[in-house]
Amino acid sequence: MKNYILTGLLFTILLHSCTVIRQGEVGVKRRLGKIDPQYVEQGPKGYNLLTTKILKVPTRTMNIEVKPDLPSKEGLTIRSEISILYRIKPEAAPKIVQGIGLNYESEVILPVFRSSAADITAKFLAKDMHSGERALIEGAIRKQMVDILDPKGFVIDNVLLKSITLPAGLARTIEEKLQAEQEAQRMEFVKEREKRDAERRIIEAEGKKEIARIQAEGEKNAAIIQAEARKRMFEIEAEGKANAMGIEAIATRRANDTINKTLSPTILKLRQIEAFRALSNSNNSKLIVTDGKTPFLSLPDKF
Repeated sequence: MKNYILTGLLFTILLHSCTVIRQGEVGVKRRLGKIDPQYVEQGPKGYNLLTTKILKVPTRTMNIEVKPDLPSKEGLTIRSEISILYRIKPEAAPKIVQGIGLNYESEVILPVFRSSAADITAKFLAKDMHSGERALIEGAIRKQMVDILDPKGFVIDNVLLKSITLPAGLARTIEEKLQAEQEAQRMEFVKEREKRDAERRIIEAEGKKEIARIQAEGEKNAAIIQAEARKRMFEIEAEGKANAMGIEAIATRRANDTINKTLSPTILKLRQIEAFRALSNSNNSKLIVTDGKTPFLSLPDKF
């Protein structure tokens, strides 16, 4: 019976003398109240239950959500909701446990955040927290926290202003101002659009005017070309007629020269006789005047 009790006791001691360090955390070994400067890595670890204890410290990114009241430059109090994303350097875990303890969020991170946030937001107007300056404010708070917490082994990944609640009167004023700015931007857009439309109409009118001028100039040039073409045709036609008349005159002159060269007195007398004979065959009365030398042959009796 005593053996069973002893075996159970030993098994219980052995079971409680083993732990598992999971992913995203490290172990810090404390032996007889003294912190070991070397952290314990992931995996199953055994230790002496009577003298040693292993404390688990998360090294993954942690999120702290806070809702602080922040001061503004004009002295207003701005309600906000902010997330702080941080993590612990594994090699710094023993030093943090030794110097701060496991309540480091409430002991160090949150006080540093509240101080940094108040210092930064007090330099900005309330409306800036609700506008494009938000990213600048987040970056400034994170930088101030990093300067303080990084030497202690904390990594501040980001500070996010999730929501900002402005005083009712200020929020209404900002909304009215934004509406006025939007209306002004809309009017400026309309004005710019009308200006572009006017410029487009001017360009179109100038384009049409240029097209009309080009068309008129083209028609004028076409008329000039046609007139010049007709004139040239007339000139060519006149030159052709003159050339034809010249050729005809030359041909007539050459024909007459040829005839004159081939005619002899005998042939001329023969032609005269033939002409008188042709006249004699006519039934009409005739008066023939000669030089008295031309002979009349075979004249009809009635003549």
